[in-house]
Amino acid sequence: MKRTGEKCNLSELEVGQRAKVLKLNEENKAIRRHLLDMGITRGVEITIKKVAPMGDPIDIELRDYELCLRKEDLSKIEVEVI
Repeated sequence: MKRTGEKCNLSELEVGQRAKVLKLNEENKAIRRHLLDMGITRGVEITIKKVAPMGDPIDIELRDYELCLRKEDLSKIEVEVI
């Protein structure tokens, strides 16, 4: 389990942990735009809700709604644990 204040990728967090988005490390502009359109922007707080039995995809909560994203996409999002 990551500690408060620690910086990591969103895919490294465990169920119940919360983090604040620092930046998106996505080279592909289409995927970056898609993540931004879903509300994953700098400063937004994200909570890990559920992880699928095989570890992928991961259910996250942000801005009062839930999203289910692939672990590969979450690994491109740099966060700080809160």
